[in-house]
Amino acid sequence: MVTIISSFFAICMALFVLFIRIKSAKKPATAKKIILPPIFMSTGALMFIHPMFRVTAAEFFEALLVGMIFSILLIKTSNFEIREDNIYLKRSKAFAFILIGLLLIRIIMKSYLSNTIDVGELSGMFWILAFGMIVPWRIAMFFSFRRVKNQLDSSSNIPTI
Repeated sequence: MVTIISSFFAICMALFVLFIRIKSAKKPATAKKIILPPIFMSTGALMFIHPMFRVTAAEFFEALLVGMIFSILLIKTSNFEIREDNIYLKRSKAFAFILIGLLLIRIIMKSYLSNTIDVGELSGMFWILAFGMIVPWRIAMFFSFRRVKNQLDSSSNIPTI
């Protein structure tokens, strides 16, 4: 039952992320908008204060590695472009499919692993997986954003005659 409820919340969160991504593509990107989500998410690490959510070192590294592998797909679909002297996140049709695919993989993994791993530990592992996915993705986005910003700055500094 807990797996079903948590899967429902995961679906709601994925839809929320998809909505935010579509909405954010309409507004100029900023370094702050790229950096803040992992910082906000980091507060979730407080869950590990409670012994129910603690994981072993092996579970930690497994979850972190899977998250980092998943982040590659998000990194590949997150690109910036210059429009009207501003930097925008390019809309990617693949992003929605990748997000849904990652969600399905996550739900399948959670259903399978819930038979052998305690619910609290599994919750901790999936938080680590998500954090391991968002941090590399946002770091890559930040460097990509800085590269495009430098292009924009250098092209706007050309003196006109």
